[in-house]
Amino acid sequence: MSSNEKNSVTILTESQLSSRAFKDEAYEFYKELRKSQPLYPLSLGALGKGCLISRYEDAIHLLKNEKLKKNYENVFTAKEKRPALLKNEESLTKHMLNSDPPDHNRLRTLVQKAFTHRMILQLEDKIQHIADSLLDKVQPNKFMNLVDDYAFPLPIIVISEMLGIPLEDRQKFRVWSQAIIDFSDAPERLQENDHLLGEFVEYLESLVRKKRREPAGDLISALIQAESEGTQLSTEELYSMIMLLIVAGHETTVNLITNMTYALMCHGDQFEKLRQQPDLMNSAIEEALRFHSPVELTTIRWTAEPFILHGQEIKRKDVIIISLASANRDEKIFPNADIFDIERKNNRHIAFGHGNHFCLGAQLARLEAKIAISTLLRRCPNIQLKGEKEQMKWKGNFLMRALEELPLSF
Repeated sequence: MSSNEKNSVTILTESQLSSRAFKDEAYEFYKELRKSQPLYPLSLGALGKGCLISRYEDAIHLLKNEKLKKNYENVFTAKEKRPALLKNEESLTKHMLNSDPPDHNRLRTLVQKAFTHRMILQLEDKIQHIADSLLDKVQPNKFMNLVDDYAFPLPIIVISEMLGIPLEDRQKFRVWSQAIIDFSDAPERLQENDHLLGEFVEYLESLVRKKRREPAGDLISALIQAESEGTQLSTEELYSMIMLLIVAGHETTVNLITNMTYALMCHGDQFEKLRQQPDLMNSAIEEALRFHSPVELTTIRWTAEPFILHGQEIKRKDVIIISLASANRDEKIFPNADIFDIERKNNRHIAFGHGNHFCLGAQLARLEAKIAISTLLRRCPNIQLKGEKEQMKWKGNFLMRALEELPLSF
């Protein structure tokens, strides 16, 4: 979005927020919003109208605000409910990210045992083996596209093994995941995405049938057991939960590994500092999460009860979208917010959200990034960006901040 376009826009739309042009200039745009328009009007077509939130303190407040709901049904009456945008919507949206207490607590409890600190630490050797195996394949070539060759396969292998999903299906997950996070109400995109989601539902039906016949010690088998008990999980919730774990189990980490590597390539002094002081890795990961937040915008919240914010009424049924990327660049919270500093102190970023919906897989994502980046720097000490940083392109995507590719030589 050009400066002229930004000045003339009165209402942001989904297509603008999803555009590559917006991603390229988003940080400057957010900076202006934080100064003068912390509640910026937006319209998401059939999903409603509302505002984009850009300031950190507002984000913290709203992420915990019980007047905002993730489940559409907790806000709209039967007469007010919109028709489903997608045929397969019901089968893939009944997960904890789209739910409110008490349903959210019930759904989260079913899977959180797999993501405890102890369980995550047990995956360390496995993740290290995966990282080394992936680099073994590309190191003789002295070149790789970090996204395709390393950042994507590493977390998708990990979550596939946790869930008990055949690894040969992982490329399908990539296509299906993009259809799920590709928020769009354009008719042609809706039709294409609905077709892909139909394929995903068919895959899940087949997978669940197989797991029912041959249960194992994996997470999907555990969820099927919960479903069979009758009061824990419906069939739609089962499919939705598996879908969420597949998508959320790798998308954020792909972006974290890629965006962190990109930030290091663009800030040679910080890259060299990390190479010389590997004990700064944890701090560097937190700064990468803040600087290029993997999830740029939150999923939708609807207002169940009206309230006032900055003198403006937020009406019932209004849509609220929070820019995590903007909140994490808020100058009032982060001194020199636009500077990438791997030694930043008191880094209170909200890249993994806040409140009830804080990312369940945050510990796993951090561990995967730590192993992936540490192994990369150790095994490829002369790594560098192949091409100019200005040539790297952000994907046009509503929710995520993700690079199309990241070519590296070493």
